[in-house]
Amino acid sequence: MYGILKTSTSALVAQRTNLNVIAGNIAMKDSMRKVDGEWVPYRRKVALFAPGESKDSGQAGVQVTGIVEDPTPFNLRFNPTSEYAYKSGKHKGYVPTSNVDYHTEMVNALTAARAYEANVTVIEISKAMAASTLRLLA
Repeated sequence: MYGILKTSTSALVAQRTNLNVIAGNIAMKDSMRKVDGEWVPYRRKVALFAPGESKDSGQAGVQVTGIVEDPTPFNLRFNPTSEYAYKSGKHKGYVPTSNVDYHTEMVNALTAARAYEANVTVIEISKAMAASTLRLLA
């Protein structure tokens, strides 16, 4: 029984981290930061999952192995009057915008929330089964 609780708990922790990353992407979608004198839009981040509770345990479960930036290119929006617009080159007059897609993030958030709920249900059912077993034995 403890194995299934550990597995579900590891999934709860991983999905909570995933939801935090998704919330950060949505919150930072329209932000810009200055890097080496150039304005750079926020780059989407993604939580990476791997099987196992920890790197060395070999047990069932899931873990977040890292949070990485999504390498997809920035979107471009034509706005030559913006202070963020490229001043020269083939993209002159275009403003780079974040590679965060609001709709994709909302779908990912719903998926993570459903996975979280499913793992909570597994824990509740496991507790009910253990309680029933103890009642039968007593």
